[in-house]
Amino acid sequence: MIRSARFIAIGLIALGLAACQQGGQKQTLGTLLGAVGGAVAGSQVGKGRGQLVAVAAGTLLGGFLGGEIGKSLDNADRIAMEQNTQRSLEATPSGTTTSWRNPDNGHSGTVTPQPSYQNASGQYCREYEQSISVDGKTETAYGTACRQPDGSWKIVNG
Repeated sequence: MIRSARFIAIGLIALGLAACQQGGQKQTLGTLLGAVGGAVAGSQVGKGRGQLVAVAAGTLLGGFLGGEIGKSLDNADRIAMEQNTQRSLEATPSGTTTSWRNPDNGHSGTVTPQPSYQNASGQYCREYEQSISVDGKTETAYGTACRQPDGSWKIVNG
């Protein structure tokens, strides 16, 4: 159950960040990030049916709180986050955290990439942890990105 919850979480964060990269709404991104964080937190609680309830509750609560954070992200935040993510995936050693900060509003975030590997299609991919902090509230989620033929990194499903 924990393993499947993590895969679901990775898929949701990938979907959320992909929507963000394509100009999706900031509240949707925050809701997805929060839901993922809540699901992962919930998966660590209880056993059997209790764990399923904890995952569901964590997803809902995290989605609500993340949506509130997402409302506050502006275009400059998304640009800084995307640039930092691309730079981190391309050149940052595994386990090293990079950060971004919008000086106009104080919003910030971090990215911590993991070792690269080749997937079944031969693409180089990296898992990573990403956090976003808005007004003292922080949401953390996990994702996977794979290098594209043009050298950029694209968020993919787990």
